[in-house]
Amino acid sequence: MNAVASILAAGRAPSLQAIGITKIFGPLVALDDVSITIPAGSFHALLGENGAGKSTLVKSIMGFYAADKGQVLLDGKEVSIKSPRDARANGIGMVYQQFTLVPCLTAAENLVISRADAPSVIDWRKEKAALAGFMEEMPFKVPLDAQVSSLSAGEKQKLEILKLLYLDQRFMILDEPTSVLTPGEADEMLGLLGDMAARKQITVLMISHKFREVKSFCDGFTVLRRGRYTGSGDAQSASIAEMSQMMIGDTPVRERATRRVHNETREVLELAGLFAEDADGGNAIERVSLKVQAGEIVGIAGVSGNGQAALVETLAGQRPLSDGAIRIHGQNFLPRRAAFDKFKVFGLPEEPLKNATAPKMSVAENIAFRGFDKPPVARFGWWMSPGPMRRKAEELIARYRIKTTSPDAPIETLSGGNVQRAVLARELSGDVDVLIVANPCFGLDFASVSEIRSQIMEQRNRGAAVLLVSEDLDEILELADRVAVMSGGTINYVARIEDTDRNTIGQHMAGH
Repeated sequence: MNAVASILAAGRAPSLQAIGITKIFGPLVALDDVSITIPAGSFHALLGENGAGKSTLVKSIMGFYAADKGQVLLDGKEVSIKSPRDARANGIGMVYQQFTLVPCLTAAENLVISRADAPSVIDWRKEKAALAGFMEEMPFKVPLDAQVSSLSAGEKQKLEILKLLYLDQRFMILDEPTSVLTPGEADEMLGLLGDMAARKQITVLMISHKFREVKSFCDGFTVLRRGRYTGSGDAQSASIAEMSQMMIGDTPVRERATRRVHNETREVLELAGLFAEDADGGNAIERVSLKVQAGEIVGIAGVSGNGQAALVETLAGQRPLSDGAIRIHGQNFLPRRAAFDKFKVFGLPEEPLKNATAPKMSVAENIAFRGFDKPPVARFGWWMSPGPMRRKAEELIARYRIKTTSPDAPIETLSGGNVQRAVLARELSGDVDVLIVANPCFGLDFASVSEIRSQIMEQRNRGAAVLLVSEDLDEILELADRVAVMSGGTINYVARIEDTDRNTIGQHMAGH
């Protein structure tokens, strides 16, 4: 039995060091001499913007990538990890953002087949007895006889972690582990893992963008920026401002827009008993009713897959209504281009490069989508003049700080944050009565998040009715005046932000 195996057999958490890791993809230096130290039994956060190198680092540790330079040490001894199989043999496991379970098998079957020594003919009486003994020692309880497809997202995430413990993987890498969980499920899972780490049973390295989780559950953190190490420290004593500074460096961050008090109450947007079908003919959304006033942000919270995407598609005209009505200022609204103009309805959908742009067309052309058939761009009702279109694009590129080589560059060449800014420039440059935004900051860097949230708040302050659909509860708690929770395709809870709390919202997200 090697040194690492004996450590795991004794039930003790290993320490891990990655020293001088460098990884180059052609002209891109993804990691430049990065080192990280995770003490045994610690719960360590790995922080950084998109593209900072976090995923490349953990994939190098896991053996998905072969680092060009550097070494990995477990308990001070160098180990050779050339593949994920080597990582598993050394007790290193990873829980990914996407589930790796087989949906048509039971939880017990998923555990047993994950073993390298799983027999071709399984003695289930023997295996189930062993699994029962294993589960008695585990902090998570998952119904082993249930088919994985019938499990909730929280139960699937717990099963992924149980699989690592079942395989005796005591160094755990968690990649955004709470993105599919309710707040209650997230806190329960991280708390139990934290307790195991405190008892020196496991060591955890967690990639996260949620400072609340880092401050609540982690004892240490390391920050990467543009493929380089920029700092580390004690997660409990370091402030969020200090961690943010390490992440963004000297990038200017826009001040948060102040929330203006509106004395007048005027209903602008009404969703009246909306029904829409899914691909199988069932209800993707049902009985969705909600009202949004002028100068108000209503945030729709929910675990991914509970009808939020279908609702946004319905409001955008991408999914037909099977029943119900959308009303603006008391008049029926059919989501067509002429009606969007008439009622001053604008939006920022999720994944705007895919859902709100023509990727091969230029930045200027994409910005012109709302006005290409109106003066000064259009003449004589049909002639499109490129001069005014370009001048308008240049003005908005400067005002919204869109980083592009030229207004003529294809919009697909821009970063995610700059695509968002370009779509916002198009959607917010005129008078806005209704603004519909879906996960507007998903995957964006810290500075872009600040910019976009400020833009949303400014529209609210100007009197727009804003419907904010977000899977980031912290975003809703920061921006919204009221919260509405979607579960199972319907809205089951509505409250003013000051009259509710994270736990109550979480319970309704879980369908309770």
